[in-house]
Amino acid sequence: MFADDTKIWTKITGNDDIDKLQKDLDSLSRWLSKWLLQFNPTKCVLMHIGHNNDTRYHLQRDGKKWELQSIDKEKDLGVIISGDLKVSSQCVNAASKANKVLGMVKRQFKNLDKASFLILYKGFIRPHIEYAVQAWSPYLKKDIEHLEKVQRKATKLGKGLELLPCEKRLEALKLTTLEKRRLRGDLIEVFKLLTGRENIDHTHLFQLDDTSYNTRGHKYKLKKN
Repeated sequence: MFADDTKIWTKITGNDDIDKLQKDLDSLSRWLSKWLLQFNPTKCVLMHIGHNNDTRYHLQRDGKKWELQSIDKEKDLGVIISGDLKVSSQCVNAASKANKVLGMVKRQFKNLDKASFLILYKGFIRPHIEYAVQAWSPYLKKDIEHLEKVQRKATKLGKGLELLPCEKRLEALKLTTLEKRRLRGDLIEVFKLLTGRENIDHTHLFQLDDTSYNTRGHKYKLKKN
């Protein structure tokens, strides 16, 4: 259940879990009433993740029961979350925002040299297709391609790069594909976890193999839990 930034969730395996979630909602309604605070039931929604059970829930307000509206996707902190946990909607939304900014840049700036283009691209276009990407990194080929199209279109704005193949344009601008950038970010984060630079117990995420190999003085071979 979403209500602005308040969320209640549970794993549903049977009727007992359904009743438990409804009791939590009832408890929340009583607490809000006690402290003279109220949710707007019309802004509270329900999302089923990973199952198609037609479970229904309600909130109580002013002695009335308000059934929660069921939805397929919801935006949370700028990221679109779908009931199937796929990121296609988020990729489409991110690419759309980036393309709008790209269109404005194209209309306002002509004959951009490489340095000027990179300032505009890195500052105003690429952030839209990388915002919170750690939470929604695309894995389907169609979603990956949807984002790459934005960068390919953008690099044609650089002066003298219009007729070059995409690979040559990226090389001239010292850019990589967005997929490689995400992979690099993941590898950097894994390195920070394994070397204690993050205050996170990496054993909850990775298992070190006894038959590890040596790389520049570090012996790591990962098995994902």
